[in-house]
Amino acid sequence: MKIEEVMTTDVEYCTPETPLTDVALKMKELDVGVIPICEDDKLVGLATDRDLVIKGLASQLPIDTPVSEVMTSDPVRGTKSMTAEEAAELMADVQIRRLPIVEEGKLIGIVSLGDLAVTDRLDDEAGEALEEISHPAEPEK
Repeated sequence: MKIEEVMTTDVEYCTPETPLTDVALKMKELDVGVIPICEDDKLVGLATDRDLVIKGLASQLPIDTPVSEVMTSDPVRGTKSMTAEEAAELMADVQIRRLPIVEEGKLIGIVSLGDLAVTDRLDDEAGEALEEISHPAEPEK
């Protein structure tokens, strides 16, 4: 199965200059935990709800700080030539839950483990990926 068959294609994004508070509001509005960060339609990063809290709020950054200060730069990407199975394997290998899909650097979609899990043929792969990604949390001492 091609990744295009399971990925979300209508992906909203922010720019590197977008203030943290605006990124958080967009996450709330869309009910998502990640926002791609694009510059001239090219994917340059990803900002997660965890990035906003740990790198932003807990570090006491001002709410108008550009998201570029907390985002993950140069994230792992998939391509539209991938199969859904290849995407699931990549996500498991690098332990990520969401994979942006690009074509010539331009963001064209995003796929999540949830997208893969609801696909009957990929249920096992998505489960294995989630198992490899999800490790019990142990607080640092």
